Amino acid sequence: MDLTLADVIEGLTGNRIDAPQRVEKVVVDSRQVTAGTVFVALPGQKHDGHQFVEQAFQQGALAAIIHQPVQTAAQVITTAEVPAQMTPPVCIQVEDSLAGLQQLAAFWRRKFNVRVIGITGSVGKSTTKELVWAVLSSRFETLKNEGNLNNEIGLPLTLLNLKASHERVVLEMGMYALGEIALLCDIAQPHVGVITNIGPTHLERLGTMERIVQAKTELVQALPAADEGGVALLNYDDPLVLPMAQQTRARVLTYGLSPQADLWASEVMSAGLEGVRFIFNHQGQTVHVRVPLLGRHSVHTALRAALVGLVEGLDWEEIISGLQTLPSSAQLRLVAVAGPNGSTILDDTYNASPASTIAALNLLDDLNGGRKIAVLGDMMELGSFEEEGHRKVGCRAADVVDLLLVIGSRAKWIAAEARACGLAPEVVLELDHNQAAIDYLAETLQTGDIVLLKGSNSQRLAEIVSALTIEGKTSNVER
Repeated sequence: MDLTLADVIEGLTGNRIDAPQRVEKVVVDSRQVTAGTVFVALPGQKHDGHQFVEQAFQQGALAAIIHQPVQTAAQVITTAEVPAQMTPPVCIQVEDSLAGLQQLAAFWRRKFNVRVIGITGSVGKSTTKELVWAVLSSRFETLKNEGNLNNEIGLPLTLLNLKASHERVVLEMGMYALGEIALLCDIAQPHVGVITNIGPTHLERLGTMERIVQAKTELVQALPAADEGGVALLNYDDPLVLPMAQQTRARVLTYGLSPQADLWASEVMSAGLEGVRFIFNHQGQTVHVRVPLLGRHSVHTALRAALVGLVEGLDWEEIISGLQTLPSSAQLRLVAVAGPNGSTILDDTYNASPASTIAALNLLDDLNGGRKIAVLGDMMELGSFEEEGHRKVGCRAADVVDLLLVIGSRAKWIAAEARACGLAPEVVLELDHNQAAIDYLAETLQTGDIVLLKGSNSQRLAEIVSALTIEGKTSNVER
């Protein structure tokens, strides 16, 4: 079963007409429109999608979902007036185009008897989503949200790709405010909810840790009851996650490093850039495994994926196969590339929180080579935890690095705490901009040096990686 224009009209108006044209995709960016597309006109910060409706039609769009009049010769359908017949292209005018997209996705989702796995948490959502997808794909045809399409726009767009062949759906669920995960759950109707951990990410937006917990709890609260197939998978090692067991009707299973968890890991050993080794322990069974994820903290990611696999009926052979054949997109967005003068650059510039930065420093600590160097930028949206979070990173850096470069006003707390925790002042450099770091590193990096770069997206530390990467060479780090 493929989405058709008739489905789109029915999902938005409640009336089904004869419109058998197949919808190839639904997009919110007019630059992505090709023949057979439905274009959703959303207002944006810089441009309003309504300005590009006619352009979308010229590029082959079947329909546009709008909420205000547009300049077009195409027929306009409203929720109150649906003609018995129509000829594309057509505008479907609703009260609000974003709400219309969400309504359409919910309508389409409910046409499928498919198990949905929802994943949320402060850190590790994307990696967990990719790894769960890899595990489930060893048996099932599995849909996932691509990239960071995890919000009130991206998740509906993902669900509109559902087909009859899909047997499982894995959805990362992000949020900036209370009620957002509840909305995503209302659209997606998940059966399994996975909570990774709770940290101060988005504290600036939500105000308190209690409100972050409340927001993430919305996933387990939305799950069906245990006798209806609902399962909540909770991090036993996170004291803010475990109490969520009291907030759900679903069956609760736990994972972690404690033998008290339903699935737990023991004998964890980092193999540097080759991954991590450990033992799964479950109901008296022990399974030795090596997975190509970086750092000891990645064990929790593997535990989550394995536990989803067990819940969905996979055997250990299928689970291990999925863990070991994960796509490159499942990595922690950390990539090792060759740098100047025989150095290695660890590019972890996608984003940063205190927990993920400390985890990256732990990985740096596990590696063997020359000097260990960290280039750290500001971590954003930490609210009242802002200074404490940066200082915690600084103290950990003092235990790991031989040279610390910080960039940004908030990162000065990292530098100050690193010095307070014993790092020699002469190896702590506070820089004003990325170019200063590029110039310094290009001149001073030596054979065997390992450089970690980590900071929030707004810091654009990827510019430093791009400037220092030696194309065509592979990194050389002893594991």
